[in-house]
Amino acid sequence: MAFVRWRFGVGGAAVAANRSIFAPGLFAEQVAIITGGGTGIGLAVAHELAFLGAKVAIGSRKQENLDAGLAALRAQGAQAVGFTLDVREPESCEAFVKSVLEAFGRVDVLVNNAGGQFPSPAQNLSARGFEAVIRNNLNGLFYMTLATANAAMIPQGRGRIVNVIANIARGFPGMVHTGAARAGVENMTKTLAVEWAQFGIRVNACAPGTIRSSGTQQYGEETLELSRRATPLKRLGTVDEVSRVVVFLASDQNDFVTGSTYYIDGGGSLWGDVWPIEEPKKP
Repeated sequence: MAFVRWRFGVGGAAVAANRSIFAPGLFAEQVAIITGGGTGIGLAVAHELAFLGAKVAIGSRKQENLDAGLAALRAQGAQAVGFTLDVREPESCEAFVKSVLEAFGRVDVLVNNAGGQFPSPAQNLSARGFEAVIRNNLNGLFYMTLATANAAMIPQGRGRIVNVIANIARGFPGMVHTGAARAGVENMTKTLAVEWAQFGIRVNACAPGTIRSSGTQQYGEETLELSRRATPLKRLGTVDEVSRVVVFLASDQNDFVTGSTYYIDGGGSLWGDVWPIEEPKKP
């Protein structure tokens, strides 16, 4: 397939990216689902998997993101379908997987990329705000995983699941809601890796640090600069760098890797902090 992968930068401009480092045809005859696949990391993963031969199905809650992602994929020759998806609703997840099976007949790869959060000190976080992020980033990921496994991967005796989480190695000051959710997903990754090994399913996670993408644009340049300074490599990551790790974990080349979390953070999990610690306030 004549296809050049594109990276979609902040602001929506398309920038030509390097071709994949992986062997052509690595995902030939395979079908991959990417949630949150219309923008950012999800779209980069969808492009690379399609370039490597996969048929891809992207899901998004927003129709405009879905339409834009599909247009970009199809413009580069990808075999791609897309359906609206609200991972917070089990029925939506089940309907999505059913539609993919109707379109392509099987599902080999699930990339759980959909998610969202917002910065807030814990003391200012409402119960509703906390529950909304948990519902999206933890509950929704489980609903999508369960629907895909039961409808496709367990019956066919094979599957690769990659959960995109976050840098939670030292907690997540400033975003306790998503820190709790992502930690839950990391434990879920380990648990399902054991339970579903008998079905030929490998389950892994990747934990991006601060990545320059449409998702982090909302935090503003000042916050991104603080993250850059707190990263040993002194730069932000790119969606392509995350995609490479996701693609490895989704491939047959990871057959003896399961239940693991790969950090993609320029060493940020080992050093540096963007959360200031004030002197204790006296009563």
